[in-house]
Amino acid sequence: MPSEIMAPLPGRQQDILRRALSDKVVRIKDLAADFGVHEMTVRRDIDALCEQGKLLRVHGGAQLLERTAEELSQSMRASQNVDAKERIARAALNLIQDGDTVALDASTTSLALARLLPARQVQAITCSLDAANVLAAGGVPFLMAGGNFHAPARSFVGAFFTDTIERLHPDLVFFSAKGYTPDAGFTDPHLPEVGAKRALVRSGSSVVALVDSSKFGRTALATIADHADINTLITDADPGSELKTRLDDDDIQLIVAP
Repeated sequence: MPSEIMAPLPGRQQDILRRALSDKVVRIKDLAADFGVHEMTVRRDIDALCEQGKLLRVHGGAQLLERTAEELSQSMRASQNVDAKERIARAALNLIQDGDTVALDASTTSLALARLLPARQVQAITCSLDAANVLAAGGVPFLMAGGNFHAPARSFVGAFFTDTIERLHPDLVFFSAKGYTPDAGFTDPHLPEVGAKRALVRSGSSVVALVDSSKFGRTALATIADHADINTLITDADPGSELKTRLDDDDIQLIVAP
């Protein structure tokens, strides 16, 4: 699992990896000053991380290897806003009836919903490797739509995936996004995932956006779905009167998860 990349490491080395993810290149001198330790101590930490294949040495410091950056990004995403995602997932479960076919994207919020699906007699469709493992463990019958494997999201994307999804017609599609505004719609910075999410949204009889309130007012690179493409928005906090008015005007159901 992605979280394993951090688990065996001492705390300071975990901090170095997090810094490398955000800063691209970490400098030994800066890290030593920030941690209040000798530069030699930081150098030993970096040497250890390089030996484990997590960092690459550069002049004066180090940077993440691409594979490590992908794994670490997924690990950090899974640990963000966990309570909100679980509340949203429980609210989403209430929309699902026995006999439904539900489609899940590769978001961590949809993964939280996948963990709850054994409570319903349903069939699932997913592009997410993690969701597939959860569904299998829970005894939920599912279809795994394949394609090119996209490591950062541990999901399948691309033309083969899109071609498969276009032939399916789930009752409910659940997806999430990195940003949401009524004007830009639901957006995400990762283009391979955007294409897969778009295909899912087009396939469903009813489309449900699972978006925690931290995503409101943000706009990422590419649009997954327009504001009016969804039927229901589930979030974790009151979005304010202006957004509620826009949702009402477009007959979009708003559910604030308790």
